[in-house]
Amino acid sequence: MGPDMKYQMFQWLCLVSLSLPLLFWFGHVITRNGPSPVLQGNGLRGYMRISPGRMDQVKDREFLYMHCSQCALVSSSGQMLGAGVGEEIDKVGCVIRMNNAPTQGFEKDVGNRTSVRVVSHTSVPLLVKNESYYFQQSEDTTYVFWGPERNMRQDGKGHIFNSLRKIAEKYPKVRIYAVTKEKIQYCDGVFQNETGKNRMKTGAFLSTGFFTMILAIDMCDSIRVYGMIDDNYCSRVNHSIVPYHYYEKNRIDECRMYRFHENTNRGGHRFITEKAIYARWATRQKIDFKHPSWSL
Repeated sequence: MGPDMKYQMFQWLCLVSLSLPLLFWFGHVITRNGPSPVLQGNGLRGYMRISPGRMDQVKDREFLYMHCSQCALVSSSGQMLGAGVGEEIDKVGCVIRMNNAPTQGFEKDVGNRTSVRVVSHTSVPLLVKNESYYFQQSEDTTYVFWGPERNMRQDGKGHIFNSLRKIAEKYPKVRIYAVTKEKIQYCDGVFQNETGKNRMKTGAFLSTGFFTMILAIDMCDSIRVYGMIDDNYCSRVNHSIVPYHYYEKNRIDECRMYRFHENTNRGGHRFITEKAIYARWATRQKIDFKHPSWSL
């Protein structure tokens, strides 16, 4: 073998050694077939920390850096009443809850630990009203807030963002993040890709559950979902009187709420449609539904 051929062979081997890692990575991405994680060196881009400091420069932003081997995503549904899985939930590495769903008084069914709490802009006043419970006693919890740009804008005119900034100033140890405008647009795109429908044109709003599921997929290797019904549950159980939330009494039942939102022309969440999306994701990712279990 001549010098030229040896040099060509060396170049070819170098090219192969450099290409293989890229090919393996690309293969992982294209076979995932769902929302892909966005974990970068400086965190999950799409979840920006709210702090007392300046927020107007990218270099000042701190993105959420959180990765969990296994997550328990606990629904706020009345399905959790009597589930008796609190101890099981507390043993999972990361526990994710939504909005103002409490644990106090419901530990036997829903557990006590909260690693991450995903909160809608509409639920912020409820947390502020009981801030000692959510931000003082639960200072180990990471909070992720989502909302429309009009409420979350950072120029002093976003009233929800302003409230969260005050909380960050008052409780500097608490980790408070906001879903970025770009991430919300991404979630809108996911919804449209899955349904073929433009969310805004159909008069729908994504639910907190949708943003929570996206975050769980971003940061968890596997997900156990507790207390979430599937998209056919209400048609199978016609006389279900399970409450919409496990912690609220004398409120509308879950299936009635779901049907109302699914069929309203403006301002509703498409809960049933979203559940059908989760079912598809669960066939391609490590998502397991418990209490009730889903037949995928």
